[in-house]
Amino acid sequence: MTDHDSDAADRDGPRTGSVRGLVTAAESGAPPELRTAVAIRPDGVEGDRYRLGEGTFQLDGCAVTLVAAEALDAIREETGIDLADGRHRRNVVVEGFGAGMDDLLDATVAVGGAMLRPTRRRPPCAHVEELAGAEGLAAALAERGGLCCDVIEPGRVAVGDSVAVAEPDPRSAGAAIADRLRERSSDGDRHSGSHGERRSGSHDGHRFGSHGE
Repeated sequence: MTDHDSDAADRDGPRTGSVRGLVTAAESGAPPELRTAVAIRPDGVEGDRYRLGEGTFQLDGCAVTLVAAEALDAIREETGIDLADGRHRRNVVVEGFGAGMDDLLDATVAVGGAMLRPTRRRPPCAHVEELAGAEGLAAALAERGGLCCDVIEPGRVAVGDSVAVAEPDPRSAGAAIADRLRERSSDGDRHSGSHGERRSGSHDGHRFGSHGE
């Protein structure tokens, strides 16, 4: 770990979470299937409709979709709609990054044995609500409907696997570097000021004959 990574972790805390659930559906409109483990391929989740070219929104499809466990918990508390059966129709339920997970956008995220890059939000639609048979679901998922991901490295993912930010998004990384540079500059200014005071004192002593001490 670099000094920058260590400082960022100290300020923000470790960016880690876990996989709470995995969901696939074999074709458009098919009931969601809860999985204990899946293989993520370069073009999507093995056995899922979008990898098979069977998704309803295929032209705007995502290789892998994430949704926050915290969002699903909040929806259950707010509306009574329990989505633990996978009716949200997102592939990976992630716990530990908050309900919106916007901090993960454009970062490289290690999910089990795979590396994913969330690229945009995945807003809910009336079709999800219709398939779920839960009135108000689309509205409940608004602003927390999950994220679309590209596959950076394929791999196996299982329930309980760790989730961690392997590389922050470029904007956050740049901001952290700028913060570190400002801190170094501030430390340098303080050091320079105290050094100047010591030098000033030694000059005064020299003028008054204290050099022999």
